Amino acid sequence: MPRYGRGRSGARVAAAGLILPLLAACSLAPAYDRPALPTSDRYPGAAEAAATERAGRARVGWREFFADPALRELIGRALENNRDLRSAARRTEAVRALYGIARADRLPTIAAGAAGSRSRAPADLSFTGRAATAAQYQANLQVSSWELDLWGRVRDLKEAALEAYLADDETRRSVAVSLVAGVANSYLLERELEERLALAGSTLASREESLRIVSRRFQRGNASRLDEVQAETLLNQARAALAVLRRARDLNRNALTLAVGAPVALEPLPLSRVEEGFAPDLPPGLPSDLLAGRPDVRAAEHRLKGAHADIGAARAAFFPRIALTGAFGTASAELDGLFGAGSGAWTFAPSATVPLFDHGRRRAALDLARARRDQAVADYERIVQGAFREVADGLAERRWLAEQVAAERAVVSLQTERARLARLRWENGSASYLEALDAERERFAAEQAHVQTRRALLASKVDLFAALGGGDTAEEPKR
Repeated sequence: MPRYGRGRSGARVAAAGLILPLLAACSLAPAYDRPALPTSDRYPGAAEAAATERAGRARVGWREFFADPALRELIGRALENNRDLRSAARRTEAVRALYGIARADRLPTIAAGAAGSRSRAPADLSFTGRAATAAQYQANLQVSSWELDLWGRVRDLKEAALEAYLADDETRRSVAVSLVAGVANSYLLERELEERLALAGSTLASREESLRIVSRRFQRGNASRLDEVQAETLLNQARAALAVLRRARDLNRNALTLAVGAPVALEPLPLSRVEEGFAPDLPPGLPSDLLAGRPDVRAAEHRLKGAHADIGAARAAFFPRIALTGAFGTASAELDGLFGAGSGAWTFAPSATVPLFDHGRRRAALDLARARRDQAVADYERIVQGAFREVADGLAERRWLAEQVAAERAVVSLQTERARLARLRWENGSASYLEALDAERERFAAEQAHVQTRRALLASKVDLFAALGGGDTAEEPKR
């Protein structure tokens, strides 16, 4: 009979060992279903319809996307030195540490301990009427308040911490994508300003020569004082435009230095030198590709999954919490008998906490978790819609800016010819100097606008690259 009793007890313990892990595997979190795409199934614009029906777009990294070696070198330095990206990486490390803490809560904490004490009781306090000295020594392994995760509360908290870490890591990637696009656009602006400065410089030299000719003709009586004043006005306008462009270049270089995180020295090249083959045209794929390509969309989805896990933890708070505390080791009244035969000692202290009345605290916590889940859904849909618009805007920019560049190229050619003819008419006395002045002014404005539009066309490719997810920008910042 005693042997039979011990067998049944052992069977019960074994059964409990099998059942408890199964109970601990359950979760009260609601099933996660990705929200439906709150956008159209294709991007607007008939010209892009064929591209959107492709199976998918090529996932290219920034090193393959940008052909300019100077730009690639700048981007690489920025990913190593930019302080915003470095700060984002440190935040990600902190959130990863929090996930490690939450993951460790699922397992029991085992600690080794040792203690010893000696005490003396005087004769009038001793049961034997004699002074007595007592000693106790013990060494054990301890488990402190390990919660049996019967309802999945600890597991859901761990899942929420994991999703928070994954969301923060995607946010870091999003910062990297923005940094790559920002450096590329600043680089393009630098090249644009260099070309516009060259045009302004040549225009300034031409107008200085025009003023010299007009002044000599005025002195000879072949031109009026009005012509001389107009020529001088045109010259000062060119000087003012040159100052504006130089100021814009200095400000852009300061911004580029901040983005790169180190001093920047660039060769003064015009936009035309880097324009050819600067970046390829990316096929946008389908709007659903944004879910896998954009780090901000992935971050929003991770936050949504974490909100679902928080609901499970809030639901589990309505059920009893069972925790185990125990120790196993050895104890003895003599130090040399601490590990002797018969010195084994153990304690086992399970505890259960059953929630009764908390004045609606747990119900409010559950309502809060559900409200945050609903907010996460709205944030996810908002980010997806914003991503859809950014891609659609990039496609529209790429399409219409290309047409604008072609039209402005023709305008520049015509304005150049007009200025030449107007100057010939003035020199031959067939027209006033005002006609030549207007033609020269409009030619200069057309040249400046044409360079700006060409840069905007290249920038639209950069913006579309970023809107589609930015390729592989997962390089870790320098430690």
